[in-house]
Amino acid sequence: MTTEFDPVVSPQLASTAQLCPPSLHRWLHWSTSIEKLSHQEEVIDTTTEDKQITKDVIARVNAQLEQQTQGRLFAVIHAGGKQFKVTPEDIIIIEGYWPPLFGDIITLDKVLLVGASDFTLIGRPILSPELVCVTATVIEKSLSHIKTHFRKKRRKQYMRINFHRTPFTMLRINSIDLKGCVNQKKDVEGIAGRIF
Repeated sequence: MTTEFDPVVSPQLASTAQLCPPSLHRWLHWSTSIEKLSHQEEVIDTTTEDKQITKDVIARVNAQLEQQTQGRLFAVIHAGGKQFKVTPEDIIIIEGYWPPLFGDIITLDKVLLVGASDFTLIGRPILSPELVCVTATVIEKSLSHIKTHFRKKRRKQYMRINFHRTPFTMLRINSIDLKGCVNQKKDVEGIAGRIF
């Protein structure tokens, strides 16, 4: 008894569509043939070159920071559940309840990115507080304009109107400072002889 499909087939002929049963033709794609999968590309190892380029870039950034020639800085901060791109003397509005009071000077610790005209430092996910410091002053705590919320169900004699005002806080960004050099760890006192 003969069948249309013979399971014993050489590997060279396995990728052709004529040897598959008719029910498998719709699942057979020419892009998955064995000849194409057997081709391999050689990956060139460039880790030493990449490490040298990284060291050069870090050295140039540290030189700018030591000479104070980086110019005006900008930062992306996370405050009140949102992200803001800020520069010194900017005013940002944070909607919703926020605990700081009027006149408080606060330090924003969640800094995602700091940049200048020549370089950008990107945190993964945030930059270390030992490296960057963004300070701000609360200049106003108030309520927003009156918002109306109107609900109606037709043919049910149901209409409701509500008014509400959401609290907001205005911050003035005082300064964005880079306190140390990039990729340098500070010495910590009092941990000599401890086993972690």
